[in-house]
Amino acid sequence: MKQTKRVIALGFFDGVHLGHGALLRKVTERATQLNATPCAFTFDRSPTAAITGQTVPLLSSVDDRIWLMKTHYQIQEVIVSSFDGMMRMDWQDFITDYLVKELGAIHVVAGHDFHFGYLGKGNPQRLQETCQQLGIGCDIVGKVEEEGITVSSTYIRSLIAQGEMERAVHFLGHPHTLTNRVTHGKKIGSSSLGFPTVNLQIPFPVITPAFGVYATKVTVCNQTYQAVTNVGVRPTIENNDGRVTVEGFILDFHGDLYGQELRMEFYQRLRGEEKFPSLQALSTEIRRNAEQTRAFFNAMK
Repeated sequence: MKQTKRVIALGFFDGVHLGHGALLRKVTERATQLNATPCAFTFDRSPTAAITGQTVPLLSSVDDRIWLMKTHYQIQEVIVSSFDGMMRMDWQDFITDYLVKELGAIHVVAGHDFHFGYLGKGNPQRLQETCQQLGIGCDIVGKVEEEGITVSSTYIRSLIAQGEMERAVHFLGHPHTLTNRVTHGKKIGSSSLGFPTVNLQIPFPVITPAFGVYATKVTVCNQTYQAVTNVGVRPTIENNDGRVTVEGFILDFHGDLYGQELRMEFYQRLRGEEKFPSLQALSTEIRRNAEQTRAFFNAMK
């Protein structure tokens, strides 16, 4: 059976930001030239977390990474590998046995700081030299800067943790994205506030944005709606259990989305989370936030 010819981007790609985009665009360019399939290779969990044993907050789940690479950079196939398995593999075997023999790589693209194999002994120079010996193409992409700042997942995580969502969007090159199934909430939005609501849980270990209210878009069943989304513990609600929730008030939507998979895209933080004297006061504020959200997206058009 003839093996698929692949051009493969190598990395973890947390958030699929503009720096990653430089690699992924190079992959699609080379794949077109070589009549091959543009692919990305990523890991099932954070390399830093695996090596240190510490929890590392991430910008995106595996599923969101895959969706972002396919949607924004026309990557046709994303290969998700066990980091534990790769970490125990000799760096040369990773190239010759895994990338070339098993995956059919005819060209690879990696970042300037990509390390791989046992003890991270594989590096860009060794990757390039070995590929040359094997007759495999290899591009090493340098760091990408915006406003004199190196674009990195670490920097973007700090922006999201501080609520600087518009700046995070700028460095990501797309909205911060969260996908999960809609869960049951306390139905406060529909019954007391007059807004249809959706509740999402943030999957571990994806980062929680700074508590507050955001202008977002939600996509479900191939339809996209504007929404006002609160991230936090809802201090105005009585008998609250203190759990962090992501609650979207969907504009111009009627229906029940419980159990549906929903993708939420964060564009702008409108305000911090506040405790209001009554549900009526909260409802009035959310209506004001709804008008802010409509104005924000109208300005984008």
